[in-house]
Amino acid sequence: MSELSFEQMLEESLKTIRNGEIVQGTVIDVKDDEIILNIGYKADGIITKNEYSNDQSIVLQDVVHVGDSMEAKVLKVNDGEGQVVLTYKRLAAEKGNKRLEEAYENQEVLRAPVTQVLDGGLCVVVDEARVFIPASLVSDTYEKDLSKYADQEIEFLITEFNPKRRRIIGNRKQLLLAEKAEKQKELMARISVGDTVEGVVKNVTDFGAFIDLGGADGLLHISEMSWGRVENPKKVFKVGDTVKVLIKDINGDTIALSLKFPEENPWLTAAEKFAVGNVITGKVARMTDFGAFVELAPGVDALLHVSQISREHVEKPADVLNIGQEIQAKVVDFNGEEKKISLSMKALEAAKPADEKSAEEDAAAEEE
Repeated sequence: MSELSFEQMLEESLKTIRNGEIVQGTVIDVKDDEIILNIGYKADGIITKNEYSNDQSIVLQDVVHVGDSMEAKVLKVNDGEGQVVLTYKRLAAEKGNKRLEEAYENQEVLRAPVTQVLDGGLCVVVDEARVFIPASLVSDTYEKDLSKYADQEIEFLITEFNPKRRRIIGNRKQLLLAEKAEKQKELMARISVGDTVEGVVKNVTDFGAFIDLGGADGLLHISEMSWGRVENPKKVFKVGDTVKVLIKDINGDTIALSLKFPEENPWLTAAEKFAVGNVITGKVARMTDFGAFVELAPGVDALLHVSQISREHVEKPADVLNIGQEIQAKVVDFNGEEKKISLSMKALEAAKPADEKSAEEDAAAEEE
């Protein structure tokens, strides 16, 4: 037994290791800034904290324990004090690069935490191998501020792999576009013209609002926002609002939306509400030289001709009326097919007494 032990000791003393060699060892001590391994050599192996991980916030005692078996790579056989300098992170990075190469070849989706947010993009680490995701490949839309991705786990593909030039490029945008295309396909198969769907306001412009329908965006044009008039979409909608909309038209990938639901069409009940002879209250919406258009209900306008404003002579509507002014008038004509209604304020004015009228006529005659 003692002879065998001596042979073993002799063998160990003659054992040689070289720079770059991968060795197996057992952890015999863990300090704040280094790990000490028994690697079966005449000297122990040392892994400094810097050679264990790129993450300097890591606490070695939390991740490595006495008795653990570890694989490491020899950096220097003798550090000048008789110890072997080892690296764990570089070996892990080499393995990580191999992992990334396989993922690149197989177009495998990887998931890893963001370790750095830079002006030009994001850095993620896979098994100690660094991957850079340029800002243009982080999202399918332009994002000025990437700070929200700090410490987040994200999914990506490797679309460029050149470890010799230290160029390993990740691509998250490609995944998002593929996911969006799939959702769009599912949405298009699910919706039809005439359907009512729920969406979220994604963007508001002067001409309308873009609604995210959960797979594709639809345009709610300003003219389709109400049966009445909408002057400014930004006063009606804000980003994030949830709305129920009608699918008005589908043309390829373009979806036209509307809030003018047929059952709410004000002209359905207009014949009864605005029958000839009815006295109504309306609001002056706009004016021309020949008359004023009066809004009786959202989507229902009527013409008040200049000759029907008063028994007195009126040169043009703007002389006696203002935009937004409420007026009372009598319905004198209703055409449901052409959606035309004519009003008269003059019809509500009391007729002048006969003697007053004849006096005016006499005065006019004298002037002649």
